[in-house]
Amino acid sequence: MVYITAVQMSTGGTGHEHIAIVRWTDPANSKTDESTTATMVDWIDNQNGVAKVHSSPSDVTVGTVDGTPKYLRTYADGKWSNNLLELPRF
Repeated sequence: MVYITAVQMSTGGTGHEHIAIVRWTDPANSKTDESTTATMVDWIDNQNGVAKVHSSPSDVTVGTVDGTPKYLRTYADGKWSNNLLELPRF
């Protein structure tokens, strides 16, 4: 499990489908790294990876949206949410 802590947007984009790179931290070992959206989508979809975003009152899960190409979005309380877009940019 990792926590996504920041996002980098592709040039000219502001929506979820424009998230190009995510910065994440693994709480098990405090490792911090960056992954492309494609890499993170593959990890979640094909390797049983779990990504979350810290949020109040509880953390929200990051899921994948079946776009072309697939992209990341948070899912909270049974609906898609904007937690990734609220993260700091880098």
